[in-house]
Amino acid sequence: MADRMLLKGESREQVGTSKAVALRKQGKLPAIMYGHGKGTSSFALGLHDLTEAIHHGHRLFDIEIDGKRETLLVKDIQYDYLGKNYIHIDFIRVNLAELVTVSVDLNFKGIAAGTHEGGMLDVHLDAIEVECKVSEIPEAIDVVVKEINIGDSIYASDIELPDGSTLKTDGEALILNCHLVAIAKSTEELEEELPVGPEVITEKAEEPEGEES
Repeated sequence: MADRMLLKGESREQVGTSKAVALRKQGKLPAIMYGHGKGTSSFALGLHDLTEAIHHGHRLFDIEIDGKRETLLVKDIQYDYLGKNYIHIDFIRVNLAELVTVSVDLNFKGIAAGTHEGGMLDVHLDAIEVECKVSEIPEAIDVVVKEINIGDSIYASDIELPDGSTLKTDGEALILNCHLVAIAKSTEELEEELPVGPEVITEKAEEPEGEES
């Protein structure tokens, strides 16, 4: 995984919605940490540095608060109503040797062979859960799809995991499949497929003969 980063935080005693809003206006993110038999502590971090770190795959941090350093793992991130900006983050205290279950993104590589034959690749899961040491959490897991043909599927159990990782997602969970795309037919093609009905021959009605004068 990406190297652990050191971030400076500041403790906060006052909590609540209004205080959190004020922090975010200052470019800071409200956060909490818990676990390992210790109570929950509230603190704040610089929003920009943390956002950049997470976008680059960092999830394990050394965070220094009031001169004390904690090794923390991102547990949960809350977003705004648009689902774009962070508004709160939860961390858990960890020991680098312990096992944790984490969600790891899947990185699909290549172009499926079936797409060259009129197929479409449908992705059903873009992340799986694995158990591994805190110090060995993968940034992402590569899944090569270039040999996937029409009718082929990949399940969670098919994915090659990094050494030291154990799959926690159901092995029968469908990750992706390739299926043939139905092509819309033209009006002319549809008319050609319609059954031809029997030809109906009607007799022309005889015109009445005129009356003799």
